[in-house]
Amino acid sequence: MYEIKIESSFSGAHRLRGYDGQCENLHGHNWKVEIFVSSLELGEDGMVLDFRRLKEVAQMVLETLDHRYLNEIPYFTEINPSSENIAKYIFDRVKDRLEGGQARLTKVTAWESPGACASYYED
Repeated sequence: MYEIKIESSFSGAHRLRGYDGQCENLHGHNWKVEIFVSSLELGEDGMVLDFRRLKEVAQMVLETLDHRYLNEIPYFTEINPSSENIAKYIFDRVKDRLEGGQARLTKVTAWESPGACASYYED
């Protein structure tokens, strides 16, 4: 199995509804995002997926979050914009854009701070 990873980032504000603590208040993060893609075999070009292509896809998805109040994005009006749900949001949208190739999106990790992150992956 081969695996590649890119890192990207976005800045966004959110508040956690129903949370008993400071994170219930409006606050922001400079999120670091890791996107993992794997494949059993390499393409004719010797790659799992061109890094440039994966970065373009990531940028398209992260633009929808960057410098936004995440709670106002339709996906998060009912779902709390937690790190876990942000990782899934990114995963679903990247996966949709990568469909049809040999490479398979395996995991997305969203870091809200250097010491705290959440990942989403499917079996």
